[in-house]
Amino acid sequence: MTPVPSRQGAARERAPRVGAGRFPWLLVVPAVVGIAFLVLPFAGLLIRAPWSTLGTRLLMPEIRGALLLSLGTATLATAIALVLGVPLAWLLARAAFPGRRVVRALVTVPMVIPPVVGGVALLLALGRRGVVGQYLDAWFGYTMPFTPAAVVAAQVFVAMPFLVISVEGALRGADRRYEEAAATLGATRVTVFRRITLPMVLPGVAAGAVLCWARALGEFGATITFAGNFPGRTQTMPIAVYLAMQTDPESAIVLSLVLLLVSLLILVSLRERWVGAL
Repeated sequence: MTPVPSRQGAARERAPRVGAGRFPWLLVVPAVVGIAFLVLPFAGLLIRAPWSTLGTRLLMPEIRGALLLSLGTATLATAIALVLGVPLAWLLARAAFPGRRVVRALVTVPMVIPPVVGGVALLLALGRRGVVGQYLDAWFGYTMPFTPAAVVAAQVFVAMPFLVISVEGALRGADRRYEEAAATLGATRVTVFRRITLPMVLPGVAAGAVLCWARALGEFGATITFAGNFPGRTQTMPIAVYLAMQTDPESAIVLSLVLLLVSLLILVSLRERWVGAL
């Protein structure tokens, strides 16, 4: 007997194959133009880079100081973001409380507002006459603006949302049956989180931490507004790039290459995980 094709099989036979027919030039042409527009500035950066003096310029005191300061503050900001952001992500993903949507919106606001606005907000909150800063000055004689601590605070403010979003997505996608089984066997919430939940979402935590670190490393607007520009103290790599363009463009290109290389390595390594989370 000749088998009778099913309706689904007949529909698949009638459906056009992907890629069949004419090549979609109407989509390819603007796509190529878009790629060229995005790649051309980086090509110019690579072409004009002072390759012969690259190593020497990286060892210059002002460039080395900005590089070391940026690496140190970005790492410290990421550590603080992990301590604060992972519990916050768990709260948004697992806890039901009034105003959760508002809290999530507030957490993601630093990702969309201009960084300069974030710097102004930090000044109004933590400055000498700020909402909280006035008490720090009156009680402890401490002022945060224009110090290395201000650099870290600005980086945490703009970068922590990337960590929170990544970890929250990992928590929502985790299989909760293992947590429920552990709780049934008598494990406490702390034990379940430490032994079950955290290992399951560790790849998401790692991805969020790397994105957070990269965003902190490239922060400019909030940093220069809240921490200022003091070489060796608050002058990070993005600020050094901006200032070097006015006096020593080749040094600005060298610093830009470092930031570009770091960004490319991070995006290439995390692309699949990031796109999948979105």
